[in-house]
Formats: sequence, structure tokens, C-alpha cells
Amino acid sequence: MTKVFIDGREGTTGLRIMERMEGRKDIELLTISDELRKDPAERARLINASDITFLCLPDAAAMEAASLCTNDHTKIIDASTAHRTAEGWAYGYPELSKEHREAVATCNRIANPGCHATGFITAVYPLVKGGIMPADYPVSAFSLTGYSGGGKKMIAQYEGEDREAELDAPRAYALSQKHKHLKEMKMVCGLTRDPLFSPIVADYYSGMLVTVPLYADLLTKKMTPSEMRDYFADYFKGEPFIKVREFGAEEASSSFLSGNTLSGRDDLEIFITGNEERILVNVRFDNLGKGASAAAVECMNIALGLEPTTGLCLGE
Repeated sequence: MTKVFIDGREGTTGLRIMERMEGRKDIELLTISDELRKDPAERARLINASDITFLCLPDAAAMEAASLCTNDHTKIIDASTAHRTAEGWAYGYPELSKEHREAVATCNRIANPGCHATGFITAVYPLVKGGIMPADYPVSAFSLTGYSGGGKKMIAQYEGEDREAELDAPRAYALSQKHKHLKEMKMVCGLTRDPLFSPIVADYYSGMLVTVPLYADLLTKKMTPSEMRDYFADYFKGEPFIKVREFGAEEASSSFLSGNTLSGRDDLEIFITGNEERILVNVRFDNLGKGASAAAVECMNIALGLEPTTGLCLGE
């Protein structure tokens, strides 16, 4: 039986991982008492006693926790930003390439992708890898997210009885273009310039819609939206977590794409829309699912040699 420890199980990511472990007969959860939650010695004991440790912590605490592991058998899966571009850490998005999947399967240190970064990289990485988008393309993206992505503090703010009226409307943030996911977006995709990124938080609990707009004439290979849809379908063929919808599928919802449609699910959808001059790559998923906890559990399953979807919630 695999021994699993979740360091930071009280946060939104940790709680969702806990939910996905419920009912699994192959997992033994190692727990820490509330009074010892921040005790380095007890945390070190549990980390080193585990086969898999999930770090659901702020960056500094995650770096400290990773340093507490002193053996060669414990696999660390870090859900923080701390190690996503660090040398020696596998980037936990196995669908991107054979090399990414192999690294997840064999490396003892796995960095979980960021939620916004998951949508962005899903849209951009295949285009760069396929020689369709040049590395110096001026990439921009919008990302609509539910408020659970802001953690306990933001959840309490949105769900408070006397909340501010401004929370009723979507709010743009990270206006200084220094969002913490930008570094992994650029590095993982192999871009030579920083993306122009505009995240927006709205009044719903969870779910995310990331949109990358493209000028067809600036791409290395000119494609129609339908041709690009077919390219993505072929690129992610056979991947159970990624559904590339048929061209025009958004018409079934009156040509609207809502950010919360996949809330509670662990898979991801891609819609290609637009026209022959301007194309939109739209990626929809749950920021707490494929954007956080589900990605971590998927990586654990692969690292253990299990079916990647084990214990996870996928739609049609």
C-alpha cells in the first residue's frame, strides 16, 4: 500500500487531493496532528515515512519542506510555485510530450503546474513544438477564474456576508505584468519574450477559461481555425484528460463559453474559434482540478505506474 502525506492539507488544493483519495484501497494517508502541523521534526518524519508527499504550501514553506526529505525513495509533488522552473524538478504536465511523461514517471521531484499556466501552456506549447508559432511571437492571454484560486483569504472575502459591492463584478488583477505564473509560461513553452497576460477573477467558486488570441498571418504556418482544431485533436489524441471539441461546438451553448462549466471535474476542454484572420484558442477546466489537485494526483498515479485517471472525475 502506498503511503501518502499531504503537507498543507487544510488549503483548497490539499482538501481536493484529500477528496480524490477517499475510497482508494491502495492508499494509506499519513496524518499530522493539528498541534504539530508546523513542527519541522514531525513533518520531516512523515515526509520521510511516505512514498508520496504532496506539498500544498506557500513557496517558502514548500522549499523548506522539500529540504526535509533526506531519503531516495520519497517522491515530492509540489503544488506551489517554488520549483516549477527549478533544475532537477520534472514539470507535471505529462500530456505535453513523451519526455514530460517519462520525467513524471521517473523523477522523485515533480512540480505541479500553475492553474493559469495550465491553460496557457495547453494552448501555446503544441503550437511552438509543431513549428506553427515562432518562439518570438508576441503572445497574449486572458484568463477568467473563480475566486477559489485565491485561497482561503479570497474565498472568505467573496463569501462574507458584508462583502464589498465591487466583488459582484469581474475584476482584472496582476496589472503590473508580474504574475507569478509568467516564468513557467515562458520557459515551458520555449518563448523568447514574456507573454502579455491578463487574469480576471469573477464571482463564482471554481472553474477557469484561458483564451489565447492569434493573428493567423503572424504564425509560421498559416492555418484556418478548423485546421488548427484538427492539429490540436491529433496532438492530444488518446489523452483522457484533454478533450478537443469539434469545430463549432460552442454553438451548442449559443456561442458562449462559461468559466464554471467544468467545476468539480478533473479534465480539460479545448475550443478553437475565430476566423481565417484571427483565431482564438480557448482552454476550459477547473482551476482546482486539472489546474491544481487533479494534476497532482494524475502525476502520482503515473509515478506509481497506475492508470493516470485512477480516483479522478472525468466527463465525456
